[in-house]
Amino acid sequence: MKFFIDTANLEQIKEAESLGVLDGVTTNPSLMAKEGISGSENILNHYKTICSLVDGDVSAEVIATDYEGMVKEGEALAALHKQIVVKLPMTKDGIKACKYFSSKGIKTNVTLVFSAGQALLAAKAGASYVSPFIGRLDDISTDGLILIQEIRQIYDNYGFTTEILAASVRHTMHIVNCAKIGADVMTGPLSAITGLLKHPLTDSGLAQFLADYAKANQ
Repeated sequence: MKFFIDTANLEQIKEAESLGVLDGVTTNPSLMAKEGISGSENILNHYKTICSLVDGDVSAEVIATDYEGMVKEGEALAALHKQIVVKLPMTKDGIKACKYFSSKGIKTNVTLVFSAGQALLAAKAGASYVSPFIGRLDDISTDGLILIQEIRQIYDNYGFTTEILAASVRHTMHIVNCAKIGADVMTGPLSAITGLLKHPLTDSGLAQFLADYAKANQ
């Protein structure tokens, strides 16, 4: 399972990278705005900086909502760096753009996916990644993990190579359960990734080992 961090914060990316388990980064306009990054030139430069910090794929989202705009924007993003994955919305024009980019050998990530049917269309269009938003489904009292299961079954049935990128991951159990189901990738905040380190028995066991060592070496 690949671990992506969902942020535009450079310090968080560096910290996740330092753990040695980071495989990539996902971003979106909201995350850019959260970091106070605005203006097309500043955003493009920020993407290039992110690519310099990690070895894996970096999803960069288009702002355009029409096919021609997505193609123009996506081509500019893809030209920034070989690690850039063009992030497209799950819309009619987004699927058309996905097919265009896949035919050109440009990686894509179809985002804002909330149904198995949408994920099927994205795979048919040649998406590199499909991003079901499990946390947002949980927010409306729907089990987002069931969607991951449905997509996994469909992709396995037909041998689709599109990777399931579990998005809107909120906490450590989202990560563990997505791993059990067979999601190819998860993207979430740094807190969810580092949360996997924690267990009270690890803490108490280490404390006991250190206490015993100190006692024996007085």
